[in-house]
Amino acid sequence: MSEIIFEVREDEADGGYAASALGYGIHTQGETLEELRAMVRDAVNCYFDESTERPKIIRLHFVREEVLVA
Repeated sequence: MSEIIFEVREDEADGGYAASALGYGIHTQGETLEELRAMVRDAVNCYFDESTERPKIIRLHFVREEVLVA
């Protein structure tokens, strides 16, 4: 496996960020982007143990929702 993609959403109500891996049961969160990046790395390392190959690239895909009122 060469890469894993996380969908990242900002929690506008409470602040912070939540990330979920596409196609894997990996979910984590962080109060800042720096904390989120560290938590994502840690979650990937925990999910892929020594018996399975870890992805070489972790991609963060930021999703932003915007509502316009007509």
